[in-house]
Amino acid sequence: MSYEERIEASETRITKAVFPNTTNHYATLFGGTALQWMDEAAFITATRFCRQKMVTVCSDRIDFKHPIPAGTFVELVGRVVKVGNTSLQVQVTVYLEQMYDESRTKAIEGLFTFVAIDENMQPVPVRKE
Repeated sequence: MSYEERIEASETRITKAVFPNTTNHYATLFGGTALQWMDEAAFITATRFCRQKMVTVCSDRIDFKHPIPAGTFVELVGRVVKVGNTSLQVQVTVYLEQMYDESRTKAIEGLFTFVAIDENMQPVPVRKE
């Protein structure tokens, strides 16, 4: 499988419903919950790309563009955007969808860096083939 095909194959899409137990006193999604969901999507994407043990080492430039109210759906889309020697970066975009109409808005975007590790938690080269 080519490098581009592996990037396509590792793209991860997760859809979640925003229920009241995940919202704050403004009835919008907790930022920490959004970050947890984003890290999960990024982890799955990174692992699917290289099929190695991966750990998050950095979340960078998380832009909260729109509040996400209770009673909506979110789709998280993770995509590998850069591959280094022992690390890779995954961009996660969170789209807000109304339950009962076709509207869709980019609500959050962030970049997550992962490092491939061995059984001793030491960095190892990312499998690129």
